[in-house]
Amino acid sequence: MDKTRPIILKKRSGHGGGHHGGAWKVAYADFVTAMMSLFIVLWLLNSSKQIQVAVGGYFKDPTGTSKKVGSNMVGAGENFILTKDDMPKLKDQLQQTIRQMTDFEKLKSHIEMTVTAEGLRIELLESASGTFFDSGSPKLNGDGRELLVTLAKELGKLPNKVSIEGHTDSKPYASSGNYGNWELSADRANAARRLMQANGIRADQVIQVRGFSDQRLRKLDNPLDPSNRRVSLIVQYVVKNNDEDDAKPSAGVEEKHPDDKTSPPPTGTSGKKE
Repeated sequence: MDKTRPIILKKRSGHGGGHHGGAWKVAYADFVTAMMSLFIVLWLLNSSKQIQVAVGGYFKDPTGTSKKVGSNMVGAGENFILTKDDMPKLKDQLQQTIRQMTDFEKLKSHIEMTVTAEGLRIELLESASGTFFDSGSPKLNGDGRELLVTLAKELGKLPNKVSIEGHTDSKPYASSGNYGNWELSADRANAARRLMQANGIRADQVIQVRGFSDQRLRKLDNPLDPSNRRVSLIVQYVVKNNDEDDAKPSAGVEEKHPDDKTSPPPTGTSGKKE
C-alpha cells in the first residue's frame, strides 16, 4: 500500500519595522514638529514687541485678545495698530530708542512724552540758544535732524496717523512785516514733516500740520520762556477692529490743555519773533 507523502506548508511571519516598515515616519514627524517649533521661537525672539504681544495674546485667548493688538490692515508698517491702552508701551519703546542717541544726555531735558486724550504727544522743546532749530529759523540743526530721523524710523512702522504742530513764544519777530510767529511755527512743523517723511514716515501718515504761533503757550506765566518754542508730534489713537467697546478715533478731537487759549487758524500773519 502506497503511503502519501504529507504536504508541509511553511508560513513566514511578517517582521514589524525594518526598512519597509512605517515606524520611522512617526519619528520623522516628531523631528519635523520639533524643528518647526524651534524656528517659531527664534522668529519670535527677533520680532517686535507688538508681534510678540499679538502671538502671546492669541494663545492666551484665541477668541479675542489678539484682535485687540493685531490688525487686518495691509501694507501699513508691521500691520499693528496702537490703541489707547498700548500708548504707554510705545512711549517706553521710544524712550529706550532715544537713549541710544549720541547727545542724549544733552537733549533729554528737552524731550517730553505724554499720553493725552488725543494720543501720544512728543514735545521737542527749544532752549534759549536753540536746541533743534537755528534761532529764529525753520532750519533744523544736527541734533534736531538726528532726533526726528530716529522718531521717523520708529513711527513709520505703525499705521497710526500723526499730527505735527509748531509753537513759538510771545517775543516779537523783529524782521519783515510779512513774516512772523505764525509763519515760523507753521514752517518749523513743515520742516519736521519733510524730514520725517524722507526717513520713514509714510506720505499718507501725516494728516495735520498746524502752526499755532504763541496761542498755546506751555508756560502761561512766562510767555517768553524758551520752552514755549517747540514742535509737537501727536501719534493718534486708532479704533480697535471688531470691538464695540473701543474708543473712537481722535483725529478730530482737540486736546484740552490747562494752559490752552482759544485755538486760532493754523496759519496767518504776525509781526513777532522768537
